[in-house]
Amino acid sequence: MPIQSGLNTLEFRTELTNELDKVLVQKSVTTGFLDNSFGSKFVGTRTILIPDVDFTGLGDYDRAEGFPEGGITVEHKPYELTMERGKRIYIDRMDMDEIGISGLAGQIMGEFIRTKAAPELDAYCLSKLATIAVNAEQTVTGEMANGCVKILNNAIRKVQDEIGYDEELVAYVNSDFYGALMDTTELTRRLNIADFKKGEINTKVKKLDECSIIPVPMSRMKTAFVFNDGITDGQKEGGFTPDATAKDVGCIVLPKRVVKLVKKLEKVRVFTPDQCQKKDAYQFDFRTYYDLFVKNSEVGTVFAYTY
Repeated sequence: MPIQSGLNTLEFRTELTNELDKVLVQKSVTTGFLDNSFGSKFVGTRTILIPDVDFTGLGDYDRAEGFPEGGITVEHKPYELTMERGKRIYIDRMDMDEIGISGLAGQIMGEFIRTKAAPELDAYCLSKLATIAVNAEQTVTGEMANGCVKILNNAIRKVQDEIGYDEELVAYVNSDFYGALMDTTELTRRLNIADFKKGEINTKVKKLDECSIIPVPMSRMKTAFVFNDGITDGQKEGGFTPDATAKDVGCIVLPKRVVKLVKKLEKVRVFTPDQCQKKDAYQFDFRTYYDLFVKNSEVGTVFAYTY
């Protein structure tokens, strides 16, 4: 039934937002990084502080003088959120006649998350990670057609050289790279199936040497994107498109824990036709405010293959 009262609208708004959160986690490949955002602290409106800890190394113990002096540096480095995105959608009152607000709104907003919000989130996060690797000259080389296993192994080993062999790694691979991997017979006995945690959701993924392999559509694996503002000429459709200078990203390998995906806001506002001033329609406002960060001390753990 259509929702008329302010109280019911509020209840529906909360319920719908929770359901859309679940859709986003399911459809986005990068929402697992939300698990790493604890320990972050907001200051002001756009800035987040993330602690970066560094130590001096061990020295020789002297039986007369005792312990060599050491130090610890804890720096709360400020990072600024840059991705503040939104969209307004109307559903005419008469379109609710047979289906009803809950069913139709859930379907429409769920499809919006699946086809627009989740792909854009992934495109931004993965392009930023690829750029971090490229700028730090942490790329691997090779021919994907007959050397994808060597490329991936090389990237995994480089990450493990930085952080050791006991951490959970994740490899994001585009569909061409993933297809080449799956066609390679030398991987048959080395791959296993395991759980990959994204918030409260566990998904099944293939793993190579304890590194989860996450396939990603080609359209989300570029080194750079243009995120349209939805206002100016040429950008009114909104969304995102590859930058003219962008390269394809075959794979990105990193420890899962080093990436912090921070969301300050993700909200859906719902207005009934009686509340909506512009049209005789239900109005849905979707707004999200987020960014992805890697601490300076952990930039050296991100490796990528671009072509």
